[in-house]
Amino acid sequence: MTCVIAGGGPAGAVLALLLARAGVEVTLLEKHADFLRDFRGDTIHPSTMQVLAEIGLAEEFLKLPHRKAFQLSMVTDNGPMRLAALRGLPSDYPFIAFVPQWDFLNLITSAAARYPTFRLLMKAEAYDLIKEGGAVRGLRYRDESGEHEIRADLTVAADGRHSTLRRSAGLIPEELGAPMDVLWFRLPREDGDPDETFLRVSSGHLMVAINRETYWQLALVIPKGGYGRLSAAGIEAFREPVARLLPFLAGRIGRIESYDDVSMLTVALNRLRRWHRPGFVCIGDAAHAMSPVFGVGINLAVQDAVAAANLLAGPLLSGGPVPESLLHRLQRRRMFPTRVTQAAQRLVQNRLISPALKRQFKPPSRLPDLTRVPLLNRITRRFIGLGVRPEHVTLKRP
Repeated sequence: MTCVIAGGGPAGAVLALLLARAGVEVTLLEKHADFLRDFRGDTIHPSTMQVLAEIGLAEEFLKLPHRKAFQLSMVTDNGPMRLAALRGLPSDYPFIAFVPQWDFLNLITSAAARYPTFRLLMKAEAYDLIKEGGAVRGLRYRDESGEHEIRADLTVAADGRHSTLRRSAGLIPEELGAPMDVLWFRLPREDGDPDETFLRVSSGHLMVAINRETYWQLALVIPKGGYGRLSAAGIEAFREPVARLLPFLAGRIGRIESYDDVSMLTVALNRLRRWHRPGFVCIGDAAHAMSPVFGVGINLAVQDAVAAANLLAGPLLSGGPVPESLLHRLQRRRMFPTRVTQAAQRLVQNRLISPALKRQFKPPSRLPDLTRVPLLNRITRRFIGLGVRPEHVTLKRP
């Protein structure tokens, strides 16, 4: 076995597809029985759309149920404010696509299954690394039939922000801090509702409202560690700010009967100083947990996967261990966009989210339309749409 990847999220699935497409033998492990889990924001940005186009999957992706957002808006107590317009990006896909992540992952793994060198193991949880001679030689996993080993020239941890394999490798992330956690829930859409996805900001509260056509996917942002106090106060303490922030939902908020109808995301912002050991590398959330700010987490993970495949497919096809110098080169390449993106997320956390949660946010009386500031709009739309150092697939099919 040449490569084994733990974690069937965007980073692991896209890397597995690209390696299999290049002819590398790859096994992808996913600990759940399917991809049908609540994945929150689920935004596919133009950078990821470009990757899908480069491997011939863009048209297939666009056949999935989705909604396109061509601009980003914020609604304050004084009215709406346009933040960025994505039209005009140097891309054939100047929009953010909101699509359930399980549909995206099913698309990617189904495409990977067309290649004979790909193998997907579901309900297979990686729990430890095989270490021999100062290097990682594979991993151990458990499934319904017991415990097993897979030996590989390269082992990839794409098993999320609480990565088990990262811990087994002795890699500890540097915590950068986040002032908030997020409570996700759903309510039905009705005729007359707003059409756009938007951020609602008020003194004391923030919400994200995502138009999913037949329902609203909603996120109430709360102070870090505040869920216990909120839940102890009863479900009305949750309903009241939602109805106040989004009055058009007031008649529907009773459908949230208890906190069982709410999913909490503990927000983390961190990154590894070192992403690799001999025979082992972390990518995606295992290497850097991103804040929900800008909704770019999936897209950073995909960019990691593309860079990893571009650098590592050749050595893997040649056989034998992957030089650690190449793993370090991968880290160097992806660390810069990680640092810049996280710095921008921290800026928004410190200047907008934290003041709003502390009731220190005061919107201007005259709300500017930032899309009418040409230079600012170009910078913002490029940063959100394409990111820092967007990656392109350079691998050729054999």
